[in-house]
Amino acid sequence: MKKINQLMLNGMIQTKRIGQRAVRILKDRSGDQITGWLIVILLVVVVGAFFLKTYQESIIEIWNGIVNKAKTTFGI
Repeated sequence: MKKINQLMLNGMIQTKRIGQRAVRILKDRSGDQITGWLIVILLVVVVGAFFLKTYQESIIEIWNGIVNKAKTTFGI
């Protein structure tokens, strides 16, 4: 129980630190950091959309395989 409480406390501390960093970044008026983050987000969205479109059929086949394996394993 003591370990769980310590883990929860560490998680709350880290959450608070992340929040403080986010506020600091959002308050930064230089624009350089925000522009950099917007470029990163744009790249992630574009690359993600490309892969989803390209591998859509493969993803569906893999997912169906996982579901079928779960069904046969658990007798559903």
